Amino acid sequence: MYSILPRSLGPVLGVEISGKIDIAQEKELIAKAEELIEIHDKINILVTLGDHVGTSFEAVAADIKWMLTHLAHLNKIAIVTDSKLLATLVAVDATFAKLVGIEEKHFDRNEIEIAWHWIES
Repeated sequence: MYSILPRSLGPVLGVEISGKIDIAQEKELIAKAEELIEIHDKINILVTLGDHVGTSFEAVAADIKWMLTHLAHLNKIAIVTDSKLLATLVAVDATFAKLVGIEEKHFDRNEIEIAWHWIES
């Protein structure tokens, strides 16, 4: 399940994910991001991940497809999690994201304020 964080304003979309995301929820998140792109052209996304996050194969496929077709509209992506594995994956992905003009960073959960300041700047 997910929730849109109240600090989401303007071109910034903050999302907290906990539990499992299914294809219906993924489509809702995609629709919200597309609304912001329609208004602002480029958006920043902050994603906070809980301890036991999962997703369906359909949702992962939809997310990857959407990301690949909307790279030009993504400015910054902040991933907030205490998972060392995800921190490593974000570091690797950030290298490729930089090649297409996207800034991507990992933040530990205790750095949430720092993540918000970075994503909002």
